[in-house]
Amino acid sequence: MTLPLPLTIDQTRLLAELHHLATLTDCPASTDASLPQPATAVTRLVFTARDLQARAWLTGLAEAAGFGVRVDAIGNTFIRWEGSDPSLPAVATGSHTDAIPYAGMYDGTVGVLGGLEAMRALQEAGFQPLRSLETVMLTSEEPTRFGIGCLGSRLIAGVLAPEPTDALPDLLPETDAAAPAGLRLREVREAAGLRGDLLSVRLPRDHYAAWVELHIEQGPLLEREGLPLGIVTGIAAPASYRYVIEGVGGHAGALLMPDRRDALCAAAELILAVERHTREANARAAQGGHSGVDTVATVGSLQVHPGAVNSVPSRVTLTLDIRDTDRSRRDAVMEALHTDIAAIEAARGVRITEFAINADPPTMSSPQILAALTEVCRAEGLPYKRMVSRAYHDSSFMAAVAPVAMIFIPCRGGVSHRPDEYSSPEAIALGTRVLALTLAKLAEA
Repeated sequence: MTLPLPLTIDQTRLLAELHHLATLTDCPASTDASLPQPATAVTRLVFTARDLQARAWLTGLAEAAGFGVRVDAIGNTFIRWEGSDPSLPAVATGSHTDAIPYAGMYDGTVGVLGGLEAMRALQEAGFQPLRSLETVMLTSEEPTRFGIGCLGSRLIAGVLAPEPTDALPDLLPETDAAAPAGLRLREVREAAGLRGDLLSVRLPRDHYAAWVELHIEQGPLLEREGLPLGIVTGIAAPASYRYVIEGVGGHAGALLMPDRRDALCAAAELILAVERHTREANARAAQGGHSGVDTVATVGSLQVHPGAVNSVPSRVTLTLDIRDTDRSRRDAVMEALHTDIAAIEAARGVRITEFAINADPPTMSSPQILAALTEVCRAEGLPYKRMVSRAYHDSSFMAAVAPVAMIFIPCRGGVSHRPDEYSSPEAIALGTRVLALTLAKLAEA
């Protein structure tokens, strides 16, 4: 690879843009002195006024740099630097800019603004790519508003059917005063100026020659080991389920203990069974010489009916998120859980119904991109850690249209999805430099 030197990442510009994007939030400025500073609370749900403002601002940055911009029917935004041979599949990077309520300012945004800065730095260094380069802002990586994560990248991959997707309900209409209750995705996106059939969002297999996503780690390992970079070899497979436990309610004083079919007690047994089987899966993996921490499961949402202190719960709805880098191990946990569910139903006289929301496969990184990342790190004299991502990312679904890999940079305390989420300016600039050099290398192939 021949690059004009020096390649300079404009750290001041990049950080100023990250901080400006953080001001486009529906959260008030933080006044909590107990939080480590900077602590910027960001709420930016997809297709709200703040999200649309952020999209327009990003488009302005791209156009000011002389790049082309294309927006598809779901709002995925493609920032393109035309290569000398535009007929070749492009090399791409990107992430998301939406944020869950009271999140931080670095999740996703480092990958979008870092991708844009990588392209600008290469442009300013006089580099001319053979393959076109693209930075993509992907719509709604967070599931907050429509109940499903990675909405834009799933549609690109073709794993969502257009009509049912357009019918997804708006779960948080109160986030936008102009949006009345009862709207569906189609109405919300059309109100945002995004028209057209969602089928048009899908991209063909091998649309990109390579996809490399820059992201904060969202975990503690890099900081703990004093390493500046992580090269992601695979992304864990997430699966999500909803359970409805139906028992019999009644007066807390009058319904005697031998007669109870308490839905919440049954739910408690189910939750503990999830934890037990997950821990056992990790223990078996460790005994077999593999990582003993890769299986994780969380029940993070619980609704109890009727929800009164003096009423026996008659119905409970809960959600389960289970992830693993090994799909068969994840599936084995679910098989064991199903056995326990049958036993709980029989012992407690309740009915437990399972609804599968998604069960995505794990993603393995491209050996060719891993080799390019390794070569760049070695040439730069940078130590790195080969690691897996236990959080899922848009790259999981971009793998349907490109070979993929990810770059992780450290974040303080491993904290993410909180206002005190933080990655240092030096870490962000370094990750962006490695991204730029890797994109350049891949664009010449």
